[in-house]
Amino acid sequence: MVSSRIRVIYGDTDQMGVVYYANYLRYFEAGRSEFIRAKGLRYRDFEEAFGLLLPVAEASVSYKVPARYDDLLDLEVSLGEVRRASARFDYRLLREGTLLATGHTVHACVDGEGRVHRLPPALLEKLTAGEAPGPA
Repeated sequence: MVSSRIRVIYGDTDQMGVVYYANYLRYFEAGRSEFIRAKGLRYRDFEEAFGLLLPVAEASVSYKVPARYDDLLDLEVSLGEVRRASARFDYRLLREGTLLATGHTVHACVDGEGRVHRLPPALLEKLTAGEAPGPA
C-alpha cells in the first residue's frame, strides 16, 4: 500500500462546497501515479519501454462522507487483483482517519491499436513488490 496526501482546491468543489463526485476519480489517478512512482516506475517509462498503455476499463467509487474545500485528504492505494492482461487498483480516501470514499479501477494492458497484451513480467515484478495481489 502506498499513501499520498491531497489538498482539496476550490475548483474541485460544487456550489455546495462539496467535492464534485467525478473528482474522486482524479484523486484516484493521482494516487495511482504515486503508487507506480513509489514502485520505481512512471507511466511514461512504461509506455516507452514496452509500447503498451494501461487505459481504465472499469471504475467504481463508493461515497461515504463528503470531502470539502481545503480538506487535507489521505489516499491509500493498493494493488488488488492482477490477471494476465489487467490489474486492479484499490483506493481508500480518508480525512483525519474518517473514511470518505472507497473505490477501484481496472486497467487493461493494450498496444497503440487497442489490442490486448499480457502484462510484461518486468512490470508485474515492480508493481507487486511488497504487495499481496489476488490470483493471477
